[in-house]
Amino acid sequence: MDSAQALAVVRSLANGVDPESGEVFPPESVYQRPQTVRALYEAATALERLERSDRRKAQMPAKTGEPWNEDEDRKLLAAFDAGRGLPELATAHERTQTGVRARLVKYGRLAA
Repeated sequence: MDSAQALAVVRSLANGVDPESGEVFPPESVYQRPQTVRALYEAATALERLERSDRRKAQMPAKTGEPWNEDEDRKLLAAFDAGRGLPELATAHERTQTGVRARLVKYGRLAA
């Protein structure tokens, strides 16, 4: 089961509906109790946040958030000194332009 399927099940339960049969739970069902409904809505909200976060991560370059190593720093600085621009450096290092800019500021190649 993926997160989208889990979210659909939790939403259905939060709405008092059996996710498999589509039938409304009877009033005495645990799924109709206020505390249960609130908890299920909180769970749905958490799953939605997780889904949004995963979508954002999937759109980011592969090394976003990973630590830089000495070899990568050396290559970055050499390429920058050779005249490469931020977009090209970001693509080459699989980082965001903001990440590359921060690294260049750290090494004094760009002003803060």
